[in-house]
Amino acid sequence: MAFSVNTNLAALQAYTALSKVNAETQKAQLRLATTKRINSVADDTSGYNVGKQLEASNLKQKAQLNNITSAKNYLATAESALQQINDKMNQIAAKGVDASDPLKDSASIAKDIRTLANEISSILKSTNINGTQLLASTDGSTAVSAPTFGVGGVALTFDFASSDLGSAALATKVGTSGLTSTTDATAIAAASDTAFTTAAGKVRDALGKIGNLTQALDSRSDFLTASIANSTASISAIFDADMAAEQLNATKGTISGQIGTAMLSQLNAAPQQILSLFR
Repeated sequence: MAFSVNTNLAALQAYTALSKVNAETQKAQLRLATTKRINSVADDTSGYNVGKQLEASNLKQKAQLNNITSAKNYLATAESALQQINDKMNQIAAKGVDASDPLKDSASIAKDIRTLANEISSILKSTNINGTQLLASTDGSTAVSAPTFGVGGVALTFDFASSDLGSAALATKVGTSGLTSTTDATAIAAASDTAFTTAAGKVRDALGKIGNLTQALDSRSDFLTASIANSTASISAIFDADMAAEQLNATKGTISGQIGTAMLSQLNAAPQQILSLFR
């Protein structure tokens, strides 16, 4: 065995081993501190890239889920208004039947019909969400633009207001325009019978479209919720640290580091034994 003072190979080897142990210990301690297995791209280049792609997809899907919530609010508001309109149109239809009873007050029935028709017109013009008209413009003269919601690569257009629902003609169809001077309920009912039936059908059609669109949104919401849950699980598997394993690694590294430091100290002092040869 050769004795060298200039180069202490054993101490250098111990130093290299101690450096490696300390690096692994620090990595385990960092993972414990951040709860993340990947704290830099160097930790796992492939895992980092895949995980970030999944995170981007997850964020998009969460935004789509928010769009679905907004779309459902839009539909719910429109549905509530149309249900009120439908109920009032049913009342008008019933009063039209009442008008054929000679014992009823025709003038009162006519007034009731016009009042209900005006309420329908008011609902059409005042139904909005966050300032956006849903069924008709504020003056009731035109239909509103059909909004489109992007939900998971599918564009849903809410066109239930694209028919005569959003026009002033609806007031005519429920028996007010051109008949404001008459108090004869029978005349109002007779004059508006065909148009009224058409308008009532359009309201029912609009409600049917809302139901179909809501079903589509519910289905898409279920899909996105499941997809987000699966993506989150995959992201967790890639990025999240195994806390129990990292605690064991940190403890083992701390003990190994203490032992390595002691051994390095001893090996560093070993060349001093050569001094005994010069006594």
